[in-house]
Amino acid sequence: MNAARVAAAADASLLVADIGGTNARFGVWYRNALHAEEVLKCADFEGPAAAAAHFLQGLRAARTVPMPRIAAFAVAGPLLEDRIALTNNGWDFSAAVTRRALKLKQLIFLNDFTALALAVPQLAADERYQVGGAAPLADAPIAVIGPGTGLGVSGLLRTDKRWLALQGEGGHVTLPAVEPREMAVVASLHRRYKHVSAERILCGDGLELLYRTLAELDGAAPDPLEAGEITKRALEGEDPRCRETVQLFCGWLGNVAGNLALTLGARGGVYIGGGIVPRFGEYFAVSPFRPCFEAKGRFRGFLTAIPVYVITAKYPALIGCVQAFTHASPRLEAG
Repeated sequence: MNAARVAAAADASLLVADIGGTNARFGVWYRNALHAEEVLKCADFEGPAAAAAHFLQGLRAARTVPMPRIAAFAVAGPLLEDRIALTNNGWDFSAAVTRRALKLKQLIFLNDFTALALAVPQLAADERYQVGGAAPLADAPIAVIGPGTGLGVSGLLRTDKRWLALQGEGGHVTLPAVEPREMAVVASLHRRYKHVSAERILCGDGLELLYRTLAELDGAAPDPLEAGEITKRALEGEDPRCRETVQLFCGWLGNVAGNLALTLGARGGVYIGGGIVPRFGEYFAVSPFRPCFEAKGRFRGFLTAIPVYVITAKYPALIGCVQAFTHASPRLEAG
């Protein structure tokens, strides 16, 4: 990250966290740098207060940076009131109780993809790679999307001289279907679910669900494969159904990302985060993603020019948490 551009007091110690459906990532921002990064399994703790307390206990023992009294937590779920329930995680907690339990003077919460969006302007050239498109248009809207445990969606809009990050639940829009195979998958899923969202397929569990559904459509018994093994077999070319699963996954992501780019007018680029796409490696650039991203009829030319970037930075949402103190973004202040 371009630390010189991250606006935080050089002598402040700030606790930052990126809490998803599977992992909780912690760190401390101090003197324009991130310190003591640690990844904890959410399943090992009752809630964010317990996980943060565990992290702070190790920080106190190490004595490498001052103990923080202010904090920003990015969480994978909507922020409507003091009670926060994560979408793909059993944690259900009070923001105010969490602040008091950790003895913090100030604690703010923001959506995890709002935090990721705030980090986008700070990305260095080697923390992303481009998949098609031309150069971004300066100060134009930016779209952010990414499959992981769930499907996160956000965006950035330029207001005066600052970026405004959006908070939404775009991962739960209805999954579009264009090709006959996609239509067959969606029809099959509708027999089980009242609403088939984009997140139903575009996440880790969704990759597994897609693989099983394709097998059922073919009248075959699916192997009990997890997402990582499906990806591995697909990329190694040893399993045609795994290959089709990943191809459809990438195409669907392209379709949904193209919809988002049109909605926001994202001529500043589309950024893909989350833990899944980077695992596709070089295949993603030649996958159906880009053709499906651009396949919007009369607006193909509009989308052809928009660059897409895959984020490869290690802890971008933690940097976004730092930015939340100085940039406009929807947030929840713990009482």
